[in-house]
Amino acid sequence: MSNQNSTVLLTRLLSLKENSPFLLVLDSLSQSSHYLIREFPHRCSSNNKILYLSYETANKVPFASEFLDCTTVSSQQIASFVKQHSNSTIATGSSTIAPSKTLVIIDSLNYIPNNEITQFLTSIIQPSIAILGTFHTNIPQPQSALLNYPSALTIFSFIASSIFEVEAIHEQFIDEESLENRVNRLDLPVNAGLNSNKFKLTLTNRRKSGRSVIYKFTIDSENHVYEQYKASKEEEIDPEDESLLKGLTTFNLTTNSKQKLAREQVELPYLEAQEAMGASGGAIVYEYEKDDDYDEEDPYEDPF
Repeated sequence: MSNQNSTVLLTRLLSLKENSPFLLVLDSLSQSSHYLIREFPHRCSSNNKILYLSYETANKVPFASEFLDCTTVSSQQIASFVKQHSNSTIATGSSTIAPSKTLVIIDSLNYIPNNEITQFLTSIIQPSIAILGTFHTNIPQPQSALLNYPSALTIFSFIASSIFEVEAIHEQFIDEESLENRVNRLDLPVNAGLNSNKFKLTLTNRRKSGRSVIYKFTIDSENHVYEQYKASKEEEIDPEDESLLKGLTTFNLTTNSKQKLAREQVELPYLEAQEAMGASGGAIVYEYEKDDDYDEEDPYEDPF
């Protein structure tokens, strides 16, 4: 997909014009989902209704049509609230209209127990509803009581039709690993581009076929501008960087300097054939050894 088409896809998701029933936002201490969430009501039309389900937000946000404090109610009451207000009409001046689509925003999915996630989502999801939920990746996940039961992040990522991962654009810190360690210790450096209105977005969108496409953007939420993300030289992946192979398997996939030297000194048979044939092509070069079993009467024995 071209740069223009990928930006169009992002805009369609933000304006609820793309069929994506569950949109998952992954944020962290270094970059909150706050600015990305506000892009949805900015792009939505007046025919869209916004229900805000709060676990962390104390007061009703300005763009919400309806607001519910979920810390004091049960899952059944949340489902009833969504069903009641998603079907209600929208007042537009002297008349009322039915909402074309309802956006249900959940400010934190971390408060939903693992064993209730599927039931919770299926109780509020409807064809005319799109769920937008934020999951904080820096919050430790509780150990499930069920053996080998997947984590909440794994379940949400599996169910989500679109995943938005927001990251800070570090202006002064090239070593992201050391910066993340500082952030995890709540040592937030000043002027490092953390929780800025300009951030990096990695979008994973799943097609109906099950195929996933991944795009990266730079989002300027202040001016509502979306551009393809351009990686710096420090972020570009070195194909010879063997540190990328660590942790993928129990086998040792890396090579030391002695092994690299031995690999470079190996003479490949096809190179000899190319030198003999010149530019006209290649040939198989095979030298018989004394122990080879060769039958001259068998026409299929001749490798040439």
